[in-house]
Amino acid sequence: MQVNTIGDVKTLVVDDSALVRSLITRFLNAEKGIKVIGKAKDGLEAIEQIKKLKPQVVTMDVEMPNMDGISAVRKIMRECPVSVIMLSAHTTEGAKATMEALAAGAVDFVPKPTNSAQLGSMVKELAAKIRAVAGSKAIRSISTVLSKPAYRAGMDYASALPVGARKKIEIVIIGSSTGGPAALQHVIPALPANFPVGIVIVQHIPKGFSESLAEHLNRRSKLEVIHGKTGDEVVPGRVIVAPAGCELGFVKRGSSVAIKLSDCDKPVPPADFRPSVDRVIEAAIKVYGGKILGVLLTGMGRDGAKGLLKIRKLGGISIAEDESTCVVFGMPAAAISLGAALKVLPRNKIAEEIVNILSSIEF
Repeated sequence: MQVNTIGDVKTLVVDDSALVRSLITRFLNAEKGIKVIGKAKDGLEAIEQIKKLKPQVVTMDVEMPNMDGISAVRKIMRECPVSVIMLSAHTTEGAKATMEALAAGAVDFVPKPTNSAQLGSMVKELAAKIRAVAGSKAIRSISTVLSKPAYRAGMDYASALPVGARKKIEIVIIGSSTGGPAALQHVIPALPANFPVGIVIVQHIPKGFSESLAEHLNRRSKLEVIHGKTGDEVVPGRVIVAPAGCELGFVKRGSSVAIKLSDCDKPVPPADFRPSVDRVIEAAIKVYGGKILGVLLTGMGRDGAKGLLKIRKLGGISIAEDESTCVVFGMPAAAISLGAALKVLPRNKIAEEIVNILSSIEF
């Protein structure tokens, strides 16, 4: 996990509630390595404070008067790029708004607690993410890409996929964590409509938010993006987002393969992930063998590194995101250190490389 180690992380707290601003500030200042240097009541004031105080990280409420969090993030990325972590309401509308904020350039989010007793644990999670994203090298490059019309419209690297001769790939598995929802929007919308295999996305995300992620990607992509459920088939041109809180496996049915969900109602053990990138890759290997293209994007921790290594050892293809565009260079770094990554690429080159690889395969 990439962590800021030079002094306290200078943080700006933005929320329209004076009480919430005060409580979050008090809890964060009690955390090791974090110093709240300012507060703001809306997006307009936040931008003024960012330009004046130069914080390393901003915590941003979504719903605010005068200028909401989404509008503020867009303006921040254009005028004064900085790592922004959203505080999101745990509702359907809150989840949709959070995806919009991540599309605008926010690096991550933390769900707001449903009651005051949960505030302490929420701030613990927030503090861990603040320390992880502080000083991220990716913010300025991401904000530059987000401002380009070609990105907003979706970059199409291939209108058609020619055929050639290479070992067949039958599925693409993409894993990501912190910064992942934004990274996925550089990859999935850039893939062509005639994509020849199915894709499964494993994103570390709280329950209640993975469905909004799927809907958000679907609106912006040429491919069909769905929130997975048991029985959904892995087919060309379809992207399945693994539901948060569930294990995801694969079942072969004659010539087709479907996903199977389990443990959706069980609590997730501490320091574990559900779904786990490693476990989804292991499940895929049982069905597809080495005919897998695995991609590991930005994120904290090491989940997915061992899985990517297994793919490479079995003769599949493995890609890790380069440090220059990672919000947190954790998961890709772990894969690279194991020798698991066949290719290491910045996120704006990953879709192009996937298309190039599959273009040399005869389907």
